[in-house]
Amino acid sequence: MAYSTEDLVIMDSIIKRYPRSRSSIMPLLHFVQSRIGYVDGEGIELIAKLLTLETAEVSAVASFYTQYKRKSVGEYHVGVCTNTLCAVMGGDAIFAGLKAHLGVENDGVTADGKVSLEHIECNAACDYAPVVMANWEFYDNQTVQSAKDLVDSMRQGNPQPPTRGPNSLVTWKEASAVLAGINDGKAHEGIQAGEPSLLGLKISKEGK
Repeated sequence: MAYSTEDLVIMDSIIKRYPRSRSSIMPLLHFVQSRIGYVDGEGIELIAKLLTLETAEVSAVASFYTQYKRKSVGEYHVGVCTNTLCAVMGGDAIFAGLKAHLGVENDGVTADGKVSLEHIECNAACDYAPVVMANWEFYDNQTVQSAKDLVDSMRQGNPQPPTRGPNSLVTWKEASAVLAGINDGKAHEGIQAGEPSLLGLKISKEGK
């Protein structure tokens, strides 16, 4: 992919946020992902050049964190938590149900390119188990059927809004831009912390 002058200006602004330029590797990788949907060799080489690093140093970061994809994913990337609590609460059944419903395996993408599916580890949302994420937004207390309805809404071009967070679901590329630090104006939308997450705090205050 040929990066435009505007892209390079944005990348330079990202680098300038940090006292040490190499600290910008992660947001720069997200920015590359926001442009083509995944992190490719050309993007890694460009980041290395901008930061005066070896490509291996940038590649090591891209390959370590699972949020960086090395091949195309769907417009809506769906992750089903299959860690212990979510699994026993129904996560395994949801993952199996979605694989059958979408006709894909783990890390697969539907033929229309709309949805990709991945089993993921703990999302630190155990109080809402079982949890599904789409483009890193939460869909809490899911069932096999609600998860199927969710991916169907994505394929129809009208994705259901997240349970918590913004009032609408952005695309994979748009989510990557946000993770690069580009403000989409949605940070204060929707519910930020639900009742289950705040229960401990409430109890502690009542006990004083």
